[in-house]
Amino acid sequence: MTGIIGAMDIEVNGLISEMENPVTETISTMRFTSGKIGGHDVVVAKCGVGKVNAAVCAQTMILRYHPDRIINTGIAGSTSAKTHIGSVVIADRAVQHDMNTEVIGDERGTLFLEDESIMYIPCDSTLSGEIADVCRRLGDIDYTVGTVATGDIFIGSNDAREKLMRKFGAIACEMEGGSIGHVCYINRVPFCILRSISDDCTSDDPGVEYSTFSRSAADKAVRILLTYLS
Repeated sequence: MTGIIGAMDIEVNGLISEMENPVTETISTMRFTSGKIGGHDVVVAKCGVGKVNAAVCAQTMILRYHPDRIINTGIAGSTSAKTHIGSVVIADRAVQHDMNTEVIGDERGTLFLEDESIMYIPCDSTLSGEIADVCRRLGDIDYTVGTVATGDIFIGSNDAREKLMRKFGAIACEMEGGSIGHVCYINRVPFCILRSISDDCTSDDPGVEYSTFSRSAADKAVRILLTYLS
């Protein structure tokens, strides 16, 4: 079974609408819909915005549905000249940029797990590669593979975006992927992040861009996943 998590309705409803024999249940106020897409067993969940919501959703999905893989989908902001409105980002790793214990000597972004400390959470290379193959097959998708930065803040200034690029090598920023990846990593569940850019570094008001392009960006990610599952 493939698990798919998005934060908002526009990121998941296009997938749910294509599902055969959907069954929906609510756990911890989050909606999980299971069924088939393209003959494949799928569970799709709307987690809500932010890292805690995303982590609760991912852990619940793993315990309740036992997916073989989890894909975080949706929209993101660009932090690099390589990515722009309408382009697609496929993560090869994720970092939680707001994890910060620098004051006691740790490097910003470091996560403290039971038996290791890591900064970058690796995405499953096979899964990410399969999503990239879909983008190539579709032919009209401009995609980039790289680091996605996650934090509990909407990055609304170009200066803040550039800092994420310089510090972490990030090509996009969002608010859930790294948290979902954290949960998948400690549960040994393969995961990847697919994001379509809704706002970039070319505007002095990314919030306006987000409002204008978020739906079309989300629709692009849905299209890629429907093709992947077909």
